[in-house]
Amino acid sequence: MWNLGEPWWQLLARASIIYLVLFVLFRFSGKRQAGQMTPFDLLLLLIISNGVQNAMIGQDTSVLGGLVVAITLIALNQLFGWLSSRNRRIERLLEGRPEVLVHNGHVFEDVLARNQMTVEELRSALRREGCFDLDEVAFAVLETNGAVSVKTRSAA
Repeated sequence: MWNLGEPWWQLLARASIIYLVLFVLFRFSGKRQAGQMTPFDLLLLLIISNGVQNAMIGQDTSVLGGLVVAITLIALNQLFGWLSSRNRRIERLLEGRPEVLVHNGHVFEDVLARNQMTVEELRSALRREGCFDLDEVAFAVLETNGAVSVKTRSAA
């Protein structure tokens, strides 16, 4: 139970590699909040987590091995957060930039496409913010966390 089946450094390296590769893949797959996930997105996350489990732990099934991997993943997450808070360039690289989706009622479809967002998803996000007509929108911005911020013309 406490005897490692793999060397600790190998568990650390495996977890780091998987974390970094998944981070890059998810970073460039678009901006969505957990509440905006479709059933397909959730299914993908579950399958990926199951698929990479063995790649992270190898043949190790010990409690200590699981703890090494968990601590490594949390430490990497904390490190990325710390780096983001200390350096604006790193923050933009890791988290992206907010993007204007709508300006004065005009929808930027290229920005929607780049972020894998449909017009109906945009309309839904606008409705959640209390805006039911595109002509009312002065600005709608897709934030780095996947939320859509809206400023209406009446508020402008």
